[in-house]
Amino acid sequence: MPQIPWSTKEISIGQFAERSGVSVSALHFYEAKGLIRSRRTPGNQRRYAREELRRVAFIRAAQRLGIALGAIKEMLDQLPEERTPTRDDWARLSSSWQALLDERIQQMQRLRNALTECVGCGCLSMSRCTLVNPDDRDGLRGAGPQRLYPDRA
Repeated sequence: MPQIPWSTKEISIGQFAERSGVSVSALHFYEAKGLIRSRRTPGNQRRYAREELRRVAFIRAAQRLGIALGAIKEMLDQLPEERTPTRDDWARLSSSWQALLDERIQQMQRLRNALTECVGCGCLSMSRCTLVNPDDRDGLRGAGPQRLYPDRA
């Protein structure tokens, strides 16, 4: 990847995609959702401020944690004057995701521990179902894999 001189304040969408590691179509999508912004040249070409790279890095990091784009947008919308997130912003904004991530970790641990047993009931263990779920008692608690999500009752 050719180095973009630091003095370059705006970069093309191709340069932006290459530097951010995000496809052009994903950048278009992020822009349509209001997560990033560009300006248009007189020839209608997109130009991105270099600072937008930090926003894309923030978006990608949050997505890797499993945070939905809607929640990411809500976080970015909290920044004053739609500025790029700083390290302090990341710490503050991401701290609100702690409980969500803890719950996902617990769900994954339950799934890992019960993977060879029953997903309760959906049903991958028909031969054992009469022992662990006689008369489909789990079905009375609601639809879906009730043993996987015991706190949804």
